[in-house]
Amino acid sequence: MNHYRICVYAICKNEEKFADAWMDSMQEADAVVVLDTGSTDHTVEKLRARGAQVYQEEISPWRFDAARNRSLELVPQDAEICVCVDLDERFEPGWREKLEAAWQPGTHQAEYRYTWNFNPDGSEGWVFWIDKIHARQGFQWEYPVHEVLHYTGPEPRRLVTAEGVQLNHYADPAKSRAQYLPLLELAVEEKPQDPRALHYLGREYFFRGEWDRCIDTLERYLARPNARWTEERCSSMRYIAQANLRKGQREEARRWYFRSIGEAPWLREPWLDLAALLSEEGDWPGVVYLTEAALRIQERPRGYFSEGYAWGSAPYDLAALGYYYTGDLPRALEMAETALHLSPEDERLKKNCALIREKLEQYISPSVQETGANLK
Repeated sequence: MNHYRICVYAICKNEEKFADAWMDSMQEADAVVVLDTGSTDHTVEKLRARGAQVYQEEISPWRFDAARNRSLELVPQDAEICVCVDLDERFEPGWREKLEAAWQPGTHQAEYRYTWNFNPDGSEGWVFWIDKIHARQGFQWEYPVHEVLHYTGPEPRRLVTAEGVQLNHYADPAKSRAQYLPLLELAVEEKPQDPRALHYLGREYFFRGEWDRCIDTLERYLARPNARWTEERCSSMRYIAQANLRKGQREEARRWYFRSIGEAPWLREPWLDLAALLSEEGDWPGVVYLTEAALRIQERPRGYFSEGYAWGSAPYDLAALGYYYTGDLPRALEMAETALHLSPEDERLKKNCALIREKLEQYISPSVQETGANLK
């Protein structure tokens, strides 16, 4: 098997609580280089004690791409593979061997599986594939926030898939997002024709509860002739729908949910969004149709628009409700049991399964809606 000189590089500030676990995970690399941008805790001391090469510099005005590019400059020139990892991220053991098995002479970049968050029960939430492993030359970071790695080399980029390499993200919930909005507004100012920057800005307005600004920004995004990434367009439509729903504009939300399905019908998420809305309105035949359409999608996409709930118990749970209230108890039980299998500690799902079994045992023929026993 090929052997390469691998260097992990990172930026950090006040992340001492992650330092030891992070260094445990990165010890498979030949070198670890960290740019500390102003820690006032013991991050620097902890990292150095574990063998990291730590540099301390202030990045002013602050922007993530500038910090990333500066940290990349600090990577030794003899490094053959550069691995960008934040301190709240950790590889599962054995990542180096799997990476070297995938990397071939002439490779520029590698993609690998990334779990962005975990559900309260420990199951995976958002999962997608990222490509922050790259060759030493021919790359630079772009965008003040939500920065991306841009290939600048003269030859066509050669990307490999590092199967088995798994990076997990353990975010600090106390970490502030306050700096994101001004940096996103700066990104749009710097690249006014860039649809990506506009999408992220509209999404940020949604996260902040600024519904009208979210809707306006994402409608401007959708109107751009160069906004052609179908999954991103679908995501923007879903945010517009959800923002309208928060405003109490249910019909407008419904319209945008339908548009999102039409934009990317190969994604489960838009089907389930509309199914959830119809479940609130008691349109159970609609719920059955939409959840079955979602469940016919068997292969989980690798992009970051793939959300964990769509691949867990939620679609089966919604389907169980739909079948129960349309009188198909055997199918309702099948869906409810699958939902429970995926979320075995969920008490509500346990109760729903028990109720459906009880109804089946009684051979009830009238509509279950008339019996007074309701699923939740």
